[in-house]
Amino acid sequence: MVTVIKKGATKSGIAESIRKAANKRNRKGLMKLAGSLKSDIDLMEVQKKLRDEWE
Repeated sequence: MVTVIKKGATKSGIAESIRKAANKRNRKGLMKLAGSLKSDIDLMEVQKKLRDEWE
């Protein structure tokens, strides 16, 4: 996203533009997905197998 700040803008106007841009940012994050994957796979075993492939 681009915020245009014109010459002669006041500090309060610049701060307001920055605040508006920050509020539009996507803030959903990954926390909404936490715990949503249900599996009977042991992830530590998968990790060990993947690391063993390098050797």
